[in-house]
Amino acid sequence: MQYSHEVEQMVCVKKGPNHGPAPIPEEGKWVQAKEIKDINGYTHGIGWCAPQQGACKLSLNIKDGIIREALVETIGCSGMTHSAAMAGEILPGKTILEALNTDLVCDAINTAMRELFLQIVYGRSQSAFSDDGLVIGAGLEDLGKGLRSMTGTIYSTETKGVRYLELTEGYITKLALDSDNQVIGYEYVKMGVMMDKIKAGVSADDALKQATGHYGRFTAEEGAVKFIDPRKE
Repeated sequence: MQYSHEVEQMVCVKKGPNHGPAPIPEEGKWVQAKEIKDINGYTHGIGWCAPQQGACKLSLNIKDGIIREALVETIGCSGMTHSAAMAGEILPGKTILEALNTDLVCDAINTAMRELFLQIVYGRSQSAFSDDGLVIGAGLEDLGKGLRSMTGTIYSTETKGVRYLELTEGYITKLALDSDNQVIGYEYVKMGVMMDKIKAGVSADDALKQATGHYGRFTAEEGAVKFIDPRKE
């Protein structure tokens, strides 16, 4: 290490306080994180691209500073889905510092990594107060049965009103309207469940029936007077 002449001529003054960094909560412990390997936790971050035409939710499970599990969910951009496929191969096995400085193919995914890095090094993780954190596989549990992202897709116009297209329950097939033409319920298909049944040998018609459900007031007795296909009517 090189010092300037001016520094070399200075008198040495002893440092007083040296308490180290403030402890952060990590997996049920308080940790003074001094190196990347000191970081542990499971958490999520949201990112967006410069033109803001799509977004990414990135979930990482980090043990000893290394990404052990990654869940990459994207919406709004077709190219971003392919970028997510590449990012899914890139992320596991890297330290969070390596991942922060790696091109994850898509601006939205890069931004999500930046936001998530900030959360995790400050101790703002989902598993901050969970003993030993979350197991590898927690990302799959976030997806639930059928392993599909929870997506909300709603379209509406002033002239024709609202159309529910996809909600957390699944793909919306019918909207129930009351006598005032207000939405009071809907029918949905759990796509992941339906596909699992078809793969298990159930006929497509039976799988569709078994994966179909209703929410809200969906019968005539409950006030439904009209049913519409939100994608066609």
